[in-house]
Amino acid sequence: MNMISNRQLCFHSVRRVLKAEKNASALFLHRGFMATVFLLVTTLSSVCAAGEPSRLPGLIDEAYRNNQELLSMEANAEALLAEAPFAGSLPDPVVGVALLNVPVDTVDFDLEPMTQKQLFASQRFPWFGTLTLRQQVSELKAVEADFQVQVRRLEIARSLAGAWYDLGFIRKSLQTNESLKTLVTQVLRVAETRYATGKGLQQDILAGQVQHSELIDEGVTLASRERVVRAGIGLLLNRNDFFAEDGPMVLDDLGEIPHRELLGRVALQLNPLLQARKTAIDRARVDVQLAEKGYLPDFDLRLGYGQRDDRPDFFSATVGITVPLWQSKRQDSQLAAAEKRLLAAQKSLLGFRQTLPHTIDQLLAEIDGARENHRLFREALSLQAAHLADASLAAYSVGKIEFNTMLSARIRLLRIELKAENYKYQLYRKVAELEELIGTTLSSLEGVQ
Repeated sequence: MNMISNRQLCFHSVRRVLKAEKNASALFLHRGFMATVFLLVTTLSSVCAAGEPSRLPGLIDEAYRNNQELLSMEANAEALLAEAPFAGSLPDPVVGVALLNVPVDTVDFDLEPMTQKQLFASQRFPWFGTLTLRQQVSELKAVEADFQVQVRRLEIARSLAGAWYDLGFIRKSLQTNESLKTLVTQVLRVAETRYATGKGLQQDILAGQVQHSELIDEGVTLASRERVVRAGIGLLLNRNDFFAEDGPMVLDDLGEIPHRELLGRVALQLNPLLQARKTAIDRARVDVQLAEKGYLPDFDLRLGYGQRDDRPDFFSATVGITVPLWQSKRQDSQLAAAEKRLLAAQKSLLGFRQTLPHTIDQLLAEIDGARENHRLFREALSLQAAHLADASLAAYSVGKIEFNTMLSARIRLLRIELKAENYKYQLYRKVAELEELIGTTLSSLEGVQ
């Protein structure tokens, strides 16, 4: 079926309505519905208007600059990286002074030959390779934290995109709600005119008033949702003032999505959460090596120089080693915990790698479904709803159907158009989720095989 634009569809509807009104000889209805159909043309034609450049990339950049949670995570990653040399350095040496072998009955430093004034320095040396492993652990923590920053950046971009498209659809829904209220008001005036001339029923007026009240309630709900979404966007942007910009009222047709195999390969390479879990495995392996080093002794080296009055000075040197006396409670427990953490990290990575293709498939299926639904509503249901609305109008004009049936048909036409647009907004929201999953934008994959 050739796709008919909304503008053409609306003007075709106008001609059919005018023809039906002429055949029914209902001039007073024709005047009322001329305004109604003109409103319909204006509303539906706005869907086909040229879209303005998207503000979304600028908002995402603003969130990256101003989101305090993200900035805190970035600072923490930088702190961990700056801390890495400290983890791989020797502990500070100890320098001290001492008085040795001083008699208690007199303060005389040359009475006893062993009395001395001593200067000493001591230093602890971990077993060979321990410091290198500690620095590696600290560096890997910094790398993992940096990947977590990238994860959060993608989450913010996806959340902001979702809220941005939600705001656009809510604004479009509010626009449709206003159009529907105007439509009902116009139809209600026609019903009142028919009733005043003895050709209509009072229940038609009451039905129109009920429908108008329901639309008012719907508008209040949409306005409340709009405030919630705007507050969410302001929260992501960390703005001091209220977010007052409007979301996208028009979205271009979405291009082709790269094939599943390419998306899977890109996700395995660029997904920061996957890279963070790989880094966690590397860190856990180093932790195991470090725990194994715990069974080996550390060395304490102490050098001392003792000064004696009127006698030769002394030089002292001592070496001490740690003894794993409490091995079952210390080293064994530490090694077992490190091995368990390694196993947990491996299982976490394995689970994520196994679920990643299925998540991609799920998103692609949802994108295909939304695209197909959008095409169905645009190419078939909208046209059918327009025919039904015109036929209902003509039938009502000659008294063959009830007021509610005609009004429902007119309202259904606008709601079908709105639902078709909802599927397009849903497409863009799912694309944002897909980009979060693969770790990059789909536009960056153009030309990649």
